[in-house]
Amino acid sequence: DSTLRLDIRYATTNNFIGRPVYKVACAFLQRPAAEALVRANKALRKKGYGLVIYDSYRPWSVTKFFWDITPEDKKQFIADPNKGSFHNRGCAVDVSLFNIKSGKEVTMPCEFDEFSERSHINYQGGTAESRHMRDLLQASMEAEGFIVYKSEWWHYNYKDCYKYPILNIPFEEVMKSR
Repeated sequence: DSTLRLDIRYATTNNFIGRPVYKVACAFLQRPAAEALVRANKALRKKGYGLVIYDSYRPWSVTKFFWDITPEDKKQFIADPNKGSFHNRGCAVDVSLFNIKSGKEVTMPCEFDEFSERSHINYQGGTAESRHMRDLLQASMEAEGFIVYKSEWWHYNYKDCYKYPILNIPFEEVMKSR
């Protein structure tokens, strides 16, 4: 869907480690999750918003790298590589909203990758408008079968995640197989 906006944060310095991890800025999901994401975006567009994707499929080696460099007091926000991540299965997506008219991302209660209580889906701080935008995102994603990760307002797992294996395929190989 060409109306989905990509801002793949781990291909930039705008992420929690401050440097690029991915060589290319691309997004991949298992087909049912991708189709559900397109439907959520279509519903949001009727309300004047669109989805911006920060991350989707992530090779297992990246999950391991994140785990290894994250301080102990922040590991609650990072997937344990011994269990794998739903990102590794191609069924998780990190998203936010942008305003179609202005083209600007909306303000949420906190920034992507902020590892604090402000990132929790039930956080009651911030402005009423930022909470409304977070709740609109959640309702739109859940209507299409995604489940929000309670500690990160931006992280959504597709309902059938467990049926897919944990993968460690580099993006370059995924791109060749398309």
